[in-house]
Amino acid sequence: MGWGGGRPGLTLKMGLIGPRSPDHSREKSHSSVHACGLLFSFSSTFPTEKRSREEMRRASPSPSPARGPAVFAAAFVVLLPALFPRMFSPLGHAFPSLFSEWNAPKPMHPSLLNEALRWAIPAEQKRELWSPLPYQGWKPCLKSSISHALPLEPSGYIQVFLDGGLNQQRMGICDAVAVAKILNATLVIPHLEVNPVWKDSSSFEEIFDVDHFINSLKDDVSIIKMLPKEFSWSTREYYGTGIRATRIKTAPLHASANWYLENVSPILQSYGIAAIAPFSHRLAFDDLPADLQRLRCNVNFQALVFRPYIISLGETLVKRLRSPVQGHSDESVHQAVDQSTNQDGKYAVLHLRFDKDMAAHSSCDFGGGRAEKLALAKYRQVIWQGRVLNSQLTDEELRNTGRCPLTPEEIGLLLVTLGFDSRTRLYLASHKVYGGEARISSLRKLFPLMEDKRSLASEEELADVEGKASVLAALDYYISIHSDIFISASPGNMHNALLAHRTYENLKTIRPNMSLLGRIFVNKSMEWSEFQHAVQAGHKGRYGQIRLRKPKQSIYTYPAPDCMCQG
Repeated sequence: MGWGGGRPGLTLKMGLIGPRSPDHSREKSHSSVHACGLLFSFSSTFPTEKRSREEMRRASPSPSPARGPAVFAAAFVVLLPALFPRMFSPLGHAFPSLFSEWNAPKPMHPSLLNEALRWAIPAEQKRELWSPLPYQGWKPCLKSSISHALPLEPSGYIQVFLDGGLNQQRMGICDAVAVAKILNATLVIPHLEVNPVWKDSSSFEEIFDVDHFINSLKDDVSIIKMLPKEFSWSTREYYGTGIRATRIKTAPLHASANWYLENVSPILQSYGIAAIAPFSHRLAFDDLPADLQRLRCNVNFQALVFRPYIISLGETLVKRLRSPVQGHSDESVHQAVDQSTNQDGKYAVLHLRFDKDMAAHSSCDFGGGRAEKLALAKYRQVIWQGRVLNSQLTDEELRNTGRCPLTPEEIGLLLVTLGFDSRTRLYLASHKVYGGEARISSLRKLFPLMEDKRSLASEEELADVEGKASVLAALDYYISIHSDIFISASPGNMHNALLAHRTYENLKTIRPNMSLLGRIFVNKSMEWSEFQHAVQAGHKGRYGQIRLRKPKQSIYTYPAPDCMCQG
């Protein structure tokens, strides 16, 4: 629940409903309708029919059916849409929100897809693609230019409560350390809110190495795991049940250092503690001392280290991705990898952001036909009550301005054009993809060696992380930062976080040219050679080359020049 409490009403577990982050880029995971049964739940505020005691006495218990026939019947129901697709097409039109995700969408670019499947990528292009980035004249630079001793008497304790997904919370943690430094206060380990979409209650301690975090920052900021006993009353529950003098809830977006000194310092002086909520995006990127900017990057790139069990599992999966493929049925992957292409033992990560929430909010056409359009329109109405500006534009207008997320098919065509072939070890970092396996079938045809967490790890290995969205996101982050190449299908918090971290480490990261690709994919008559030329020309200089941060841009996306030095 959020700070304002829950709102009663109808919840359809066909797509979880929740608020979006300020930049509409929160990573989300949605459950879809399962063929073996449609599941609905109603809040307790809806009236329920009460049966009288007399009716209850008259009701006789029904005999429990035999398990064998029941299992067979359930399996038959699951297979019905696949065995008799025409029979279910009318139902898809009648009940689009229920059946749109069952229907396998046809390729939106069949001609380009067929050419991509036949295309033989030149060895020179693959060699250049898999070569590491050359040194660009920039290196990490986090040491403070001035030695500041910690104050003997901190001004008080600072608490922050962070919402959003893992990478939005990561930015909030960095800002919290910086605010504690501004105020000469002691920071309490940040509280991570329960995610309203994933229902994930993972704490800071379950994701990050707390001792490393505290020790690596001990010369800059005092950090404690929990409040002293005299402040034990200052809890999430305490602030969620009324107006409290120690809670700061008016911090503006991108507040200046002076705002905190003028508005939070008096509360620390009066009460010895201040709790800031909400806190996401509550510290400016400009007009801050250089040492404070470097401190934020120090937190981001050095102090925030994942728990050992996440790192251990991440290292295991990275090792498997770098190992030779064993026992794959596709003939194309048995060909010896040409050593001159630098591809052997390497892998790329694709962060595929194509969940139902993003698909609906974009208002774009994704090839699922009328049933899908109606289903996404209804979903938009339920979530945002029609307040989606994109819905007022045509699909062509949206694509021409780069507002449509790339589908799995489109990102696959982009990858082939840039030099990835069927022998590429491709790791898919994503939550549930809207449309499931049917939606990514074209991508899998292009890259038969595509893997994800569940194909690489056993159930036993995933037991400690299963159902914990933030921990699973941390695992994806670890595998992504250790990849040879990273590419995201569309901008978002994870894209930005990894773009910054890989820039800091000088690692190859491909940034899709969304506006260019949108215009290209609108042209359904484009030939393969023309498509290749346009895409390759439009992606020169988008492989991880240093881009200096401009005013108002995020330090968590562009770490140079604030956190990097030329030399």
